[in-house]
This record gives sequence, C-alpha cells and structure tokens, in this order.
Amino acid sequence: MVDIADVTASPSPDLLTPDNCTVLFIDHQPQMFFGTGSGDRTAIINSTLGLAKAARAFDVPVVLSTVAAESFSGPIMPQLAAVFPEQKIIDRTTMNAWEDFAFVEAVKATGRKKLVIAGLWTEVCVVLPVLSAIAQGYEVYVVTDASGGVSPQAHEHAIQRMVQGGAVPVTWVQVLLELQRDWARTETYAAVGDVVKEHGGAYGLGMVYAQAVIGAHAAG
Repeated sequence: MVDIADVTASPSPDLLTPDNCTVLFIDHQPQMFFGTGSGDRTAIINSTLGLAKAARAFDVPVVLSTVAAESFSGPIMPQLAAVFPEQKIIDRTTMNAWEDFAFVEAVKATGRKKLVIAGLWTEVCVVLPVLSAIAQGYEVYVVTDASGGVSPQAHEHAIQRMVQGGAVPVTWVQVLLELQRDWARTETYAAVGDVVKEHGGAYGLGMVYAQAVIGAHAAG
C-alpha cells in the first residue's frame, strides 16, 4: 500500500549510481570473440567500449580480467585496455572468475555492493561469477549487449538462468543514462554526450547533427 504522506521526489535505492557500483569486464579476448555466435561481434565490441567509457566518465571503479591470456585466449581487447591504461589486468586459469583469489580481492577492494558485469561467454565466464557473487550477497547487473555466447540459445538461456538467480539484465546505454540520470549534472554532461556520439549509433549521429545544425545545446 502506498502512503501518500511518504511519497517524495527521490530515487530508488535499487538504481545504479557512481558511488554504489563497480564494473567488471571478463574475458573480452580474441579467442573468446572467435567463438561468439549469439550476435554481431562488432556490436558487442561497441557496447563493451561504450560501457567502459561510461565507467570512466563517472569514475566508477573497474576490474579487468582475462583467462589464459598467454596460452590460449590472447590479450584483452586493446581498445578496452586503452580506456584504462593504468589498470592492472587480472589473468586467471579458472573459467569462474569468482574462484580466483586475486579477482575476488580486487572486487572487494572497491567496497561496492552492486556489480555491473559483462563478458564472454555469457553461458560460462559470465553466468558462473554472477551466480557466485549473488550467493555471497552482491547485487548483480548483467550488461547483456556487452556480453556474448557461442549461440543465441546459449546467450539467452544464460541470461534466463541469471535472472532466475536474482541478477538484473541491463544494456550499456541503460547503465550510462542511469548513472547520469539528470541532464542538469553539468560535471558529466559533456562526457556522457561524447560517449553517446562515439558509441550510440544513429542516436549519437543525431546528437552530432542537432548540435551542428541547431546549436551546441540542441541535444541531450
């Protein structure tokens, strides 16, 4: 029941903010992309970079991790590493990142209780740490368009399994705009606009057009 006297213009504590979440990138590596067949791989790369730049724009802590980088899967996407040039990349042998001590310690060090996770493949290296983190009390948001599986069925069934386990499916644009939430927040307004123009597809081009033809404050 709603008590009208208690209704205020305030956000839900369920929403992501720059102060309550961290973003985990798991196994965005060449060999993993080679086996990804759930969607367009170029689109997944674009979404991953959009998510990375969203985290950077709001100074959200990130954890970057690879699996068997030197022996099998290759290095992390160079475009992703370039967004965080000072960030240490945690390489693992475990398919489940949550069974790697260094990875879990890095997550704990952020002090955040909401985890935003993207990775390859959805049905293995995403679903396993997602369910493991939820079991230990974390709130987990899975960025579905910055993740991919070996087939559409594998990707979708993994998302269903994670949702049933308590995870929340989101997209990278959703994360970006949820972190901004108010266009009056001028300290991040320009950075958000830049990310949208770079990775927001036709909408981003629409911002470029509007600002060029109508004026600098025409889009937002």
